[in-house]
Amino acid sequence: MRLINQDQSLKAFLIDNINAHGGWVNAHMHADRAFTISRHSFDVYQKQSLIEKWDTVDRLKSSMSEEDYYRHFCMAVERMIEQGVTVMGSFVDIDPICEERAIRAAIKAKEQYKTDITIKLVNQTLKGVIDPKARYWFDKGAELVDIIGGLPRRDERDYGKGATHLDILMQTAKRQHKMVHVHVDQFNSKAERETELLADKTIEHGMHGRVVAIHSISITAHDLAYRQALYRKMKEAELMVIACPFAWIDSPRREEQGPTRNALTPVDELSNAGIPVAIGTDNISDYMLPFSDGNMWEELKLLITGCRYTDLENIIRVATTNGRKVLGVA
Repeated sequence: MRLINQDQSLKAFLIDNINAHGGWVNAHMHADRAFTISRHSFDVYQKQSLIEKWDTVDRLKSSMSEEDYYRHFCMAVERMIEQGVTVMGSFVDIDPICEERAIRAAIKAKEQYKTDITIKLVNQTLKGVIDPKARYWFDKGAELVDIIGGLPRRDERDYGKGATHLDILMQTAKRQHKMVHVHVDQFNSKAERETELLADKTIEHGMHGRVVAIHSISITAHDLAYRQALYRKMKEAELMVIACPFAWIDSPRREEQGPTRNALTPVDELSNAGIPVAIGTDNISDYMLPFSDGNMWEELKLLITGCRYTDLENIIRVATTNGRKVLGVA
């Protein structure tokens, strides 16, 4: 990697080199729900856990027209363009509540901005993939997106079938020759081992190098021996990771014992193990993250500061080339 302008402040040096290496990549966001939080809905946000919000957002989704979705998606895209983001990946809700309204709007926005930014669309499986109605919309949505998306915790919660959820994702992706992006290990708890399960399923289905874990913050709740064994397995699976720092920095305090840690994806350990890490903003000013404004520099700053990560060359890759890799962009 050729680095430019060494005689600068660290921020200026990083941003100049990010621009020189093709611009920012926001590898994970939910553009269809961006900028939907209001003062009234904030009161709901204050009282609920993430799992409760999975159902609460139904009220918002059911009230939004295709034009509403298009407007909010465009707001998110323009927020990225103004920062110099050249590639973005967005999950889009496709389920019994919003049906095709959000994905039709997203496809329209993708076409509208195609000369300004590369957009990869991923189907959000907030209702899981096992319930018959949810499965209908998963199958329909999978045909319309660039990447297959997953949330195994939903089907684990409802049916105890998180592993089956992953089997369905992998089988669908193989048939359609697509990558897979999966939300895993989101709760900063040693009770979670979803990243390991994802690596196992990747190997089982022969999906090496085509699967991406999103978040994986619970890795650091486990001891060093477990983490090192997990990294070897992830390396074998050629698994990649997307970190969304602000998404989980508000993770609640826990009484369980474990290694001293924060709620950040361990970019330092993952990168040292040879596992590519990219960065995303996740939700922007919505029920999930009401105070996030989609600022790529703030996300990167939090990640490198919180992990005390000082490998400048790899930090630039996290913000640029690794993002293209996880989104399948040459």
